[in-house]
Amino acid sequence: MVDNPLTTAAVAALVVVAVVSMAEWLQLRRIERVARLAFGPTRRPAAWARVVPLLRVLSMGMMAWGSMILLLLPSSFADLEPAPEASKHVLVCLDSSPSMFLKDAGVRKIDSNQQQQRIVRGGEVMQAVLDRLDAENTRITVFGVYTRAVPIVEQTFDKAVVQNLFDGLPVFSAFEPGPTQLSTSIAEAIDYARQWPAGSTLLVVLSDGDSTDKTPIRAIPPSISDCLVIGLGQTAQAITIAGHPSRQDSQSLRELASQLRGTYFDANTRHLPSELLSRLSIIQPRVSDRVGLREAAVVAFCFGALLLAMLLPALSLWGLSKSSRHPSHGRVEFPGEAI
Repeated sequence: MVDNPLTTAAVAALVVVAVVSMAEWLQLRRIERVARLAFGPTRRPAAWARVVPLLRVLSMGMMAWGSMILLLLPSSFADLEPAPEASKHVLVCLDSSPSMFLKDAGVRKIDSNQQQQRIVRGGEVMQAVLDRLDAENTRITVFGVYTRAVPIVEQTFDKAVVQNLFDGLPVFSAFEPGPTQLSTSIAEAIDYARQWPAGSTLLVVLSDGDSTDKTPIRAIPPSISDCLVIGLGQTAQAITIAGHPSRQDSQSLRELASQLRGTYFDANTRHLPSELLSRLSIIQPRVSDRVGLREAAVVAFCFGALLLAMLLPALSLWGLSKSSRHPSHGRVEFPGEAI
């Protein structure tokens, strides 16, 4: 239940709506018996007051949905004790070749007229994925891929540790120099995921595609349910490194994504769209880029509570129709009243 707070909250809201709707129906039947006493000759309240039962049902449903989301989703994932057994995994294949440290990524800065290193830009894009992970039940493993695959971080829940890998440190110095064996290295890295349950892993590849290695990747572990290939670096203009021009090879990355049964996205100057992230099975659901589930739950609960609180005084002041408040069939005189 807790693993899917949206479903749980929706079920709770529907139950509350059903119960309150039944209560409102019973209340309407009782009111019909004393309608003349309550509303006068018209036997009807003000026109707007006739939708009050519906407003009460909606407000109670919103409060139920919001309260369940707030109850099921913790306020800060960083304060959680990680679960002993992870149910979800993220396997990151980080291209650690020297070309990833070229500065042709991101939006050009106005003050310095410079761009970012490709690996630093990859860290900004990766942050969007990290922000949406359930840190309690998700472990992150990072492999550096260059001339071979090297594990850098294994099964950590600390997102800060992962983010620090993208700060521009020359991780390629830990590898034997040589041409980038991208496909071969990724094939070695994903073999690590065979130990995890089926459908529990998101594979993220961050690379510029600058590689002559065309070895096909055929054996995809059943644990990998989704794959995201993120392209970095300019696609049009190349920068010379080690005697050869380097740029983002979008065609190679598309072919790589196809072999991995995943999606390719050129993130050199664009952020990952929320529609793409929402399709990933292990991503924590969000209402939008700006509004998370907890924020939406707070708004829903407060709006529902405010609406419910305003109904009673509004009914007291303006619940009767004009004809009920100002009868047109003469006034009733009480004993002792002056004529």
